[in-house]
Amino acid sequence: MTAHIHKVRIYYEDTDCGGVVYYANYLRYLERARTEFLEAAGASLKGLMDEGVFFVVAEAALKYRAPGRYGDILVISTVVEKTGPASIVFRHSVGREGTKEELVEASVKLGCVGKDMKPMRLPDEIRRAVSSI
Repeated sequence: MTAHIHKVRIYYEDTDCGGVVYYANYLRYLERARTEFLEAAGASLKGLMDEGVFFVVAEAALKYRAPGRYGDILVISTVVEKTGPASIVFRHSVGREGTKEELVEASVKLGCVGKDMKPMRLPDEIRRAVSSI
């Protein structure tokens, strides 16, 4: 499976007083990367939401290896590690553009739910999308 690549520029607002990316911001960057991954694969998240299909984060594990800093361009690599009947596990690797250094390694499990927030099977559109990349 080919990794999807998403780039994020680090602005002053993303950092702490030392110019280091605030740790919780990585969750936002990973969310953007997953959204871009699915959209690039042909899955319309807006369309699914309109149909009453939503995704919620069920688990997130991040390993911080080195700091991102103000002015960096982060390169986020995203792949689908596993799918279940009602879930998808994404694996992310965050690096600094122009280097091979891994800054953050992450695994995020999304659960598929309906408007009632109860688990539901992954739609065929999502299964096709995640298997096409």
